[in-house]
Amino acid sequence: MQTVSGAQPFPFHFDSRHTALVVIDMQRDFIEPGGFGEALGNDVSLLAAIVPTVAVLLEHARAEGWLVVHTRESHAADLSDCPPAKRARGKPLARIGDQGPMGRILVRGEPGNAIVDALAPAAGEIVIDKPGKGAFYATRLAEELALRSITHLIFAGVTTEVCVQTTMREANDRGYECLLIEDATASYIPAFRDATLAMVRSQGAIVGWTATLASLMEA
Repeated sequence: MQTVSGAQPFPFHFDSRHTALVVIDMQRDFIEPGGFGEALGNDVSLLAAIVPTVAVLLEHARAEGWLVVHTRESHAADLSDCPPAKRARGKPLARIGDQGPMGRILVRGEPGNAIVDALAPAAGEIVIDKPGKGAFYATRLAEELALRSITHLIFAGVTTEVCVQTTMREANDRGYECLLIEDATASYIPAFRDATLAMVRSQGAIVGWTATLASLMEA
């Protein structure tokens, strides 16, 4: 059993044999100039800034022998798994399925839907294509984790208040012990990231724990 002594609101304990790292939506569409995130008017450099930290976390997880899961928010080419209400909320010329500088926005197989090169999945790692914000909705994630007797999830990725928080809350409801790495997650709106960190660890880790990467690596 390992202990992250610097976790908040109190130490986080986990067993590497039953732990998975879940890296949420580190996709070109969200992180690189010319993608969906920038088309919506966001400063994508705020998300790109965490790529080196997530890369270190990813290598640590591989060295420790954890299961590694990557997610991509993505849709079928015919948009049959994209509710009209979700698509309608995009700005003109920046809606899901529209043509962008990196191909059709958030469509599977398009260049912009790929995970950034620095964080590319290694052979044997699980890649989950999710049509919603949460990684459990309409995916095989729950089955993959159950097959491997996973009980603890360590989270990184973007954006903190949307896909990361949604997945973490559902994981908590499903009985997983969850730790969010503070410097390996980001938002286009930094105040939202900070608020999410405070929310998930409030009231005695009501959703889960948070910790820095340095604290995790000391465990």
